[in-house]
Amino acid sequence: MKRESKFIPYIPASRSLPEITIVSVILGVVLAIVFGAANAYLGLKIGLTVTASIPAAVISMAILRGIFRRESILENNIVQTMTTAGEAVAAGAIFTIPALYLMKLTPSQGMVAFIALTGGFLGVFMMIPLRRLLIVNEHETLPYPEGTACAEVLKSGEKGGSSATLIFIGFMIGGLVKVFDGLRWIKNSVGTTIAGYKGAALGMDIMPSLLGVGYIIGPRIAGQMVAGGLFASVVFIPMIVFFTTGSPTSFFPTTEPISTLDASGIYSNYIRYIGAGAVATGGLITLLKTLPLLIKSVRDTIVSLRTQNQDVTLERTDQDLSYKYIGIGVLVLILIIAFTPVTNVGVLGAIAIAIFGFLFVAVASRIVGIVGSSSMPVSGMTIATLLIVTILYKAAGFSGTDGSVAALVVAAIVCVAIAVAGDISQDLKTGYLVGGTPWKQQIAMMIGVLASGLLIGYVLTLFDSTYGLGGTELPAVKAVLMRIIVEGIMGGNLPWDLIFMGIALAITIEFLGLNSLTVAVGFYLPLSISSPIMVGGIIRWLSEVFAKDESIRRKREEVGTLFASGLIAGEALISVVIALLIVPKVINPDKPLMFDNNWMPVTVFALLAISLLCVATRFSSKEKPTT
Repeated sequence: MKRESKFIPYIPASRSLPEITIVSVILGVVLAIVFGAANAYLGLKIGLTVTASIPAAVISMAILRGIFRRESILENNIVQTMTTAGEAVAAGAIFTIPALYLMKLTPSQGMVAFIALTGGFLGVFMMIPLRRLLIVNEHETLPYPEGTACAEVLKSGEKGGSSATLIFIGFMIGGLVKVFDGLRWIKNSVGTTIAGYKGAALGMDIMPSLLGVGYIIGPRIAGQMVAGGLFASVVFIPMIVFFTTGSPTSFFPTTEPISTLDASGIYSNYIRYIGAGAVATGGLITLLKTLPLLIKSVRDTIVSLRTQNQDVTLERTDQDLSYKYIGIGVLVLILIIAFTPVTNVGVLGAIAIAIFGFLFVAVASRIVGIVGSSSMPVSGMTIATLLIVTILYKAAGFSGTDGSVAALVVAAIVCVAIAVAGDISQDLKTGYLVGGTPWKQQIAMMIGVLASGLLIGYVLTLFDSTYGLGGTELPAVKAVLMRIIVEGIMGGNLPWDLIFMGIALAITIEFLGLNSLTVAVGFYLPLSISSPIMVGGIIRWLSEVFAKDESIRRKREEVGTLFASGLIAGEALISVVIALLIVPKVINPDKPLMFDNNWMPVTVFALLAISLLCVATRFSSKEKPTT
């Protein structure tokens, strides 16, 4: 029988290079905060987030190698690890915590930080015992696509300068367009009705981030999102208008005659509930699809924890933080959650967090190894947690606002833990491939969680006070869904007919062979958001379809993704700056537009699209990509 050879990483265990240094920690903290804020903006805008590992690795190499002349690949790995942990905290937080703002409760900064930090640290602590099982023992079977790609970027460090330039140019362009919007020079959205077709309307937001997201997720996912948007805007709303024209009748949940409502009113009162039912069902369907993996993950995890021996001497590249201290850390966090007055979730909530947290962390850590972080069913696992916990609280005698808040806090902590565990699993794969020291990476993860967790509350409050969470600027689709679920179960006042329509819609879409969650999110969001995402997806398709050589196709995908990441980060961070300037009234968001016409924003968006296409296709089939 042939003996399997031992994997040797890029930096073998016998070598030791600088990893956690003052420079890497400072840079990692800064990038964790920056990408955390950017991911928060993106998630609130479209209900999706993107991983920051590759852009963070490229920026890290540009700064550490290009400016400080430091050549340790393991330092770069620490920076991207901290960045990813920070943006994962933001991703988990914005799917749930804004629901508290939408309920007009305005949680304290201490409460938001507590939720983010406990969820983040639980995600790290619960993932650590799984590292050897998932990353080492199943190295050949679990590819961890983002983690493997990031390792390749780090190993190809000599190309970091030109790659960083792409991100920087995209950042400047995305930020500049947002400045035009923030200073009220041009419209940020254009739209039109369809003549002779009552209630139907088309629109597009002029936002670089949406174009960038479309490129990154590709034409198939973007197409399914815009299909959902078209279904709502040119099928459901016109249908409602057609059957209710001239009718004086009102239908729950509104008391106004439905014939008096415009397309926006129909969306707010009816479409969003149908969409909420569809999104919730799509998330649960996604979770059910992974049920075999879920069961296998739990079984393998239990077996692994029983058989792992911590008494043996381990090489540098296989040293985790002590399991004993990790176990103590988890126990202390659960006890704090149970008895702290900050959240008041009680012993019932703490037990639910311990059970669902470990269960879904194990599932998330394995699933991302197969399909990647972008396809991880965070929403489905969070919805399942929220449904069960809300029912348990109601059965235990909780009701009204107190019961709703307690259930939301439990779901939020579990959601952050899931998001963090999924993303740092990719980082641990990167570290395994390049030869990082696991316990040092795990320390870096906690620093990234701390940096982002302490500030995410201020970002959410800033966005709420300037843009309005749940409004047209930041729809916060996942948080709205969480609020609808918890208030509906606690108060028993959901428009169930509309919810059931959404459930049926999601099931039908799934039978058509499409991703029901993706289509449902597009259905829930205004078409103006999904249409520029579709343009980005078309650009990705155009950049690849004419690439005759596979290596050229991969290179186009890489450079386009870096430029698109810059567009996203630029717009998101300038949005934070603009929000900071609106608070002291340095910028007036209500002043008249300088150019109140459609051709100016359309021209700007066309130039954005052309620039992305030019960047992504600048390598012809006759050229050899640099390595």
